[in-house]
Amino acid sequence: MKKSCFVIGVYVACLLTGLKSLAQNNNDSIPQVEESAEVFLGDYTDRFQELFFDGLRQKSIENYDRAINLFLEAKQLQPNSNVINHELGKVYALDKSFVKAQEFILEALTNEPENYWYLYSLVELLNAQNTNLDGIDHNLNLDNEKIRKNLALAYYNLSSYTLAKEQLEKLTNSDFKNNLAVKIDDALRRRQDNVQKTFSSTVVRQQGNPVSSIQFNLEQQIKMENYGIVALRAASALESYPLQPYFYYAYGLALHKKDKNYQAIEVLEGGLDYLFDDIKLANKFYNTLAAAYTAMHNPTKANYYKNKIRPGF
Repeated sequence: MKKSCFVIGVYVACLLTGLKSLAQNNNDSIPQVEESAEVFLGDYTDRFQELFFDGLRQKSIENYDRAINLFLEAKQLQPNSNVINHELGKVYALDKSFVKAQEFILEALTNEPENYWYLYSLVELLNAQNTNLDGIDHNLNLDNEKIRKNLALAYYNLSSYTLAKEQLEKLTNSDFKNNLAVKIDDALRRRQDNVQKTFSSTVVRQQGNPVSSIQFNLEQQIKMENYGIVALRAASALESYPLQPYFYYAYGLALHKKDKNYQAIEVLEGGLDYLFDDIKLANKFYNTLAAAYTAMHNPTKANYYKNKIRPGF
């Protein structure tokens, strides 16, 4: 038992040290981790610790079913543990069980609304489903400056720079706001430069294939979150190439991002008829349809499409 506790203690100490190092390397981009291994370990029984760290180990080797069962067993010992709820949410997300993932992460975040890591995990989960906080029911008080700062920071660290900028604009002036605004502008400039370089290097190769050229351009505009341009170009592309499923996806995604969810659903469900043996693109369709139905407050249809997503693609 002493050996087990020692190993667990070392594991937690290394984990926390790594997180502190990550925070320092990113300056103020990630909040500092303040709790110590001693405090963490002192709160729980030996059995809980064994289940928790075995669950982490199983998650690290991608044995998600086993990890989930271990975390659920640990939750029976500590039903109100936000740590367990958070880990359950993360492993369900890795297993592409997005409904369950959202349930557990929201439970942890509701109990600790100012916890950056819980909010980060929620934003990351929503990003994977092509949606954001506006598309789900939550109890977060975004008038709370701390929570809005965390949200801006989460969007920035997940490269959703436009959304990060929107949150910053709603904050009162501070060093945090000014510093993050500079970082966002720099990141957007770098992204634009990279897109231009990539476009220049591929345009010659794709001159003889207009469909590939249009798709490539749409992909770059989506990366830059230029959804107005995406909507116009995808709609135009569909007039010339009505059998190309990617153009339906791009148009539907742009409509969803512009809060035109009814039209987005029509376009996306119409595009499903042209999908053949492209699981990765199909997953993008299902993700966006689930997000659009969620925004329309239709959880039945949202869950229907979430359940069609195939993991590993």
